[in-house]
Amino acid sequence: MPSADKQDYLWIAVGDIHDEPERFAQIPELDEADGIIITGDLTVTGGVKQAELVMDALSRTCPVLFAQIGNMDRPEVDAWLTEKGGNLHGQVHELTPDIAIFGVGGSSFTPFGTPSEFPESSFSAWLNASWQRARLYPHAVLVSHNPPKDTACDVIPGDVHVGSTAVREFLEEAQPEICLCGHIHEARAIDRIGLTIVVNPGALAQGGYVLLRSNGGRLSAELRVLENA
Repeated sequence: MPSADKQDYLWIAVGDIHDEPERFAQIPELDEADGIIITGDLTVTGGVKQAELVMDALSRTCPVLFAQIGNMDRPEVDAWLTEKGGNLHGQVHELTPDIAIFGVGGSSFTPFGTPSEFPESSFSAWLNASWQRARLYPHAVLVSHNPPKDTACDVIPGDVHVGSTAVREFLEEAQPEICLCGHIHEARAIDRIGLTIVVNPGALAQGGYVLLRSNGGRLSAELRVLENA
């Protein structure tokens, strides 16, 4: 657990790695980071062996990792992340004594039949259960692989919104300060639902990442893109 005396923190959030973690080492803020947050999709329909390769690559730059499955990761990866510690899916962790981080991995149903897809009712149940603990902290960060529906973070070509209705409804009611998401590579964007800042960095291979900061207890999220992305 971080020291209660420390005032300023930085976490780097990425997602949709898909077995290609190489660009992570190019993030210039790595030396300052207190931890890494992975929104999901470590692999391309991969299991534990593939996920372990990705996690090992990232842990070489920072040993503090919070991660969860995306829709492209096999369900066995969820259990493995729990064994390792730091699994976000359906769980609550303490970023600082004042900040909770909690997550929901996988995605709602897609036309592609990917390994970890779930009904909206499951997302609602997971979110509401986690929120009972996360809400006890002064500040909270939700990590949802699936972006909330009808935002700049869930739109695909043709101006079609494909995000989660359950995630959106949760954010509208609960209003955590930050929601980090992914899943829709082409929807790299920052948006807002009420008081909640929603950020999708897109796929890591395309250079997107988020700087999540706590400065004197004030949370902020900044969307960044690597040079030559």
